[in-house]
Amino acid sequence: MKFDNATIASCLRSAATALAVLFLIAWTEQVVSHPVHRSPPLKDPKTHQAVREMSQHAQRKELEEDTSIRLMPRPSADQNHMEICCLHANILNFYLNNILHKYSDEHPSMHQLKTDLHRVSEDLQDQGCNLTHYHNHRHTVEFRRKLEKMEGVRGINKAVGEIDILFTYLHDYCEAPKPFANATNDADNN
Repeated sequence: MKFDNATIASCLRSAATALAVLFLIAWTEQVVSHPVHRSPPLKDPKTHQAVREMSQHAQRKELEEDTSIRLMPRPSADQNHMEICCLHANILNFYLNNILHKYSDEHPSMHQLKTDLHRVSEDLQDQGCNLTHYHNHRHTVEFRRKLEKMEGVRGINKAVGEIDILFTYLHDYCEAPKPFANATNDADNN
């Protein structure tokens, strides 16, 4: 069977197109599966300290029966870091829009903390976290349901008391992995 040049060229173009699509899919999966670069407030020890103080302040106001309740969902083992990061970025956005402004007068560092957390939220969105995509995620829905069940000031205090958990998840899961070569070079230098 003989093939003419046009048939061969057509087959090669189709194969090249299919190969390009496969490379694009693999590259997209690689980009989506890796967490984003960490937002500066997530690296700042002052922000960590402010979060810790705010959380402890709210925890001191909790009722005894609320100490055994946990609003913040634990990450699932079957989720990748990017998914966990963006899920908690969605919960952070909920905090910024629905919780922290109700607690504003309760603590002197609240204004600066809200500014830092807004920056984290914006940075994560700029890095690709689509917050609306996680709005109906089971963990987000569970968090809002538990918060509504606690009602009013009691729920707000509990949520602010868990802001340290939220911030820890953002810190731990919203960091780009270190390249293997750098990790190897760092180990060799020590």
